Amino acid sequence: MSDVAVIGAGSWGIALAKLLHTNGNEVTVWSILEDEIRMLEEKREHVDKLPGVKLPESMIFTTDLERAVRGKELLVLAVPSVFTRKTAKSMAGFVAEGQIIVCVAKGLEESTLMTLSDVVEQEIPQADTAVMSGPSHAEEVGIGLPTTVVAGAKSRRTAERIQDFFMNDAFRVYTSPDMLGMELGGSLKNVIALAAGMADGLGCGDNTKAALITRGIAEITRLATAMGACFETLGGLTGIGDLIVTCESRHSRNRKAGMLIGKGYTMQEATDEVRMVVEGIYSAKAALALAKKYQVELPIIEAVNRVLFEDKPVKDAVMELMLRERGAENRNLEWGEQADGNHTD
Repeated sequence: MSDVAVIGAGSWGIALAKLLHTNGNEVTVWSILEDEIRMLEEKREHVDKLPGVKLPESMIFTTDLERAVRGKELLVLAVPSVFTRKTAKSMAGFVAEGQIIVCVAKGLEESTLMTLSDVVEQEIPQADTAVMSGPSHAEEVGIGLPTTVVAGAKSRRTAERIQDFFMNDAFRVYTSPDMLGMELGGSLKNVIALAAGMADGLGCGDNTKAALITRGIAEITRLATAMGACFETLGGLTGIGDLIVTCESRHSRNRKAGMLIGKGYTMQEATDEVRMVVEGIYSAKAALALAKKYQVELPIIEAVNRVLFEDKPVKDAVMELMLRERGAENRNLEWGEQADGNHTD
């Protein structure tokens, strides 16, 4: 039995805590919120964020960060992206040299454009920082439905160690060295999912959703590869896989927020209705800034930013996307024609 801790008691943190306990680990869950810890201790269930998922009596809940962090074989950092730096800074004094920290939130830091693993490495340089991502809604992982994700790390040994902690007959874990591609796929897909939700809110159909998913992964891949990520990663679980589930699922908070905005809610009204952090809203500005930095065209992500932060009506944003200058789907493909324009035999 290994001693592990989950830092953050949201729906994803709780689902992973249960999974780790099921795999035979001693699990401590930390939250900064005293009321949340009291509720988890008394109800053995997160009645607000993951109702119906019962937690074992042996699971430990605490607001004491030192108690949660010190001496653990694995730390799972599951706070929302906007709280990653603050939490990492608070943890730093309790983390030992080489202690594994797995970042499982999906987002970019708006002020620095850094990935979350980069933020953790900056605040806790002595840690062995890794990531885990993929199409994995907490509501399904919490009740043991088959799920597949990817563990990313700088060394094969660390990635395989994470694999050992999490993998079972309902939770399959692959490994990857491309942490950058995984994190960009995981954060940018939330912005595309907002667009997909907006289209749903407008009453658009399956054709629109398919186009948004397909052109969305093209935008994600364009930016990620410009930044140095591997093309193959974006075609895998942490790219197209995560994008599909986030754009389609009833569990997706980003899709739900987008759908409400498409129906006429303001951004604030939509996030209040969702009652959880909508990561895509925080990643949207960072994605646009990265597009400008790397001189990459991201029309869907640009449109989402205009709707969120410039009060652009969703219907007008869709029309602008449809009326963009015509072009080829893939500019790298060549026509099989001779120089004079005649088709080859």
